[in-house]
Amino acid sequence: MKICIENLTKKISKNVVLDNINLDLFGGNIYGFVGRNGSGKTMLMRAICGLILPSQGCVKIDDKIIGKDMSFPPNAGVLIEYPGFISSYSGFKNLKIISSIQKKISDEDIRKAMIEVGLNPDEKKNYRKYSLGMKQKLGIAAAVMENPKLLILDEPFNALDEESVNKVRNIILEKSNEDNIIIISCHDYEEINMLCNKIIKLDSGKVVNIRENFIEV
Repeated sequence: MKICIENLTKKISKNVVLDNINLDLFGGNIYGFVGRNGSGKTMLMRAICGLILPSQGCVKIDDKIIGKDMSFPPNAGVLIEYPGFISSYSGFKNLKIISSIQKKISDEDIRKAMIEVGLNPDEKKNYRKYSLGMKQKLGIAAAVMENPKLLILDEPFNALDEESVNKVRNIILEKSNEDNIIIISCHDYEEINMLCNKIIKLDSGKVVNIRENFIEV
């Protein structure tokens, strides 16, 4: 897989939130997006997965343009900000509904993803009664359950305890292979340095630094 971001600019009203970004992202890498709040990390993630369309420039996934050749990257798993689930349904039922869109995975795959993040797939509790940590885990399970080639996780460790952080860290590392692109953002630089072999810093909607991080992934 390859992602080409070419002259990407996004304006909202008169504000430039992404400013002429040029990046090539390749399979086999875990990319860490870092920067202060409002630097453009989440907006860039949104652009890569087609949730916003550029004012100028484009995002290409394997030479196909988002918003022109396709509306959403094929084989992608995404957790950005707060995912929307049906409050009156259990976690498993929510994931079952999501999985019915592409019909790629079985109930057992859903159960496995929930167990991996530390959720009980047999729990009957409705989503509205979930704690913040449980909601975060369900969002991560939804992103990874179909074994995507493109995995985008925006602040995946929010609201997680240490044990859950370790579980999610292991999932990210397990999903890394020569075909997959993984993109994460995190305010914890220690986590970024532990997980990511390429670190991209944004500021005021611009890429200001790209750093190789020599770790085994």
